[in-house]
Amino acid sequence: MWLPVRPADEEDIRAVHTDIHLQRVLTASLDGGGYLDADTFTNSASYDAAMMAAGAVQAGVDAVLSGECRRAFALVRPPGHHATPGRAMGFCLFNNVAVGARYAQRVYGLQRIFIVDWDVHHGNGTQDIFYTDPDVFFFSVHQYLSTTGELFYPGTGQWVEIGFGPGQGTTANVPLPAGMNDAVYRQIWHLILIPLLRRWQPELILISAGYDAHWRDPLANIHLSIAGFGHLARRLIQVADELGAPVVATLEGGYDLEALALGVLSTIRAMQGAPLPVDPLGTPASTPPTLDVLALLDRIRAAHGV
Repeated sequence: MWLPVRPADEEDIRAVHTDIHLQRVLTASLDGGGYLDADTFTNSASYDAAMMAAGAVQAGVDAVLSGECRRAFALVRPPGHHATPGRAMGFCLFNNVAVGARYAQRVYGLQRIFIVDWDVHHGNGTQDIFYTDPDVFFFSVHQYLSTTGELFYPGTGQWVEIGFGPGQGTTANVPLPAGMNDAVYRQIWHLILIPLLRRWQPELILISAGYDAHWRDPLANIHLSIAGFGHLARRLIQVADELGAPVVATLEGGYDLEALALGVLSTIRAMQGAPLPVDPLGTPASTPPTLDVLALLDRIRAAHGV
């Protein structure tokens, strides 16, 4: 079913972003648009679109926490996970998943929210927003190094970034080199994500669902397949059901349009408990994680005690 959506209120945005940032996005749209940074362009409709995108995640939160449904997917643009409290960046204006999490805290009083970010880029904005929050766990798996060994955009998300102060231990990053595939991600789910979820016992799981980790995406170098995305989503839903946690996903990146559409379809099918779609794009040769990657996963497990 399709859920009715309303735009977020300015109060909802200010729970995540500074008033200066909100006004900057609004002014840019009122002035007809322009660049907020080298990557992030606005036009006259951008403010309204961004408010509606954040509102769509709130609508999903309302639906799953009221019992109307158990799972929801916000098919939105612009994406959000790079937007920091005071800055738009990486095509993101307002941080949709963060607005949804703060809304769940404020309106429903939730104290254990778990955000899973599988976009190929680190969700630096989401991490910044919740880095000291003991009630929101942020988990991100992302490409960290380019094919030439340089830092990959946005250059954040090392495994030692685990939160600060009261939020120490509630951020988990899995930074990967280029070329990682379905087999590596399955190990990450098995060894790190699922144990963290079971220990955290979340009241709500939010997913920053990007599909730019697909092997055909032009902006990255991770080799997930559509079948791989389907497996990740299905396994996550299985554990959410085991824990009794409702799930809301929101769309992040994805720049090969066919892979993006099929990735979204695979996630929605997993959410419905339906058979996963046939993968017409194929799967690169899947090899086990290298010793270096396994050593990285061991360090992350040790840092988080799982």
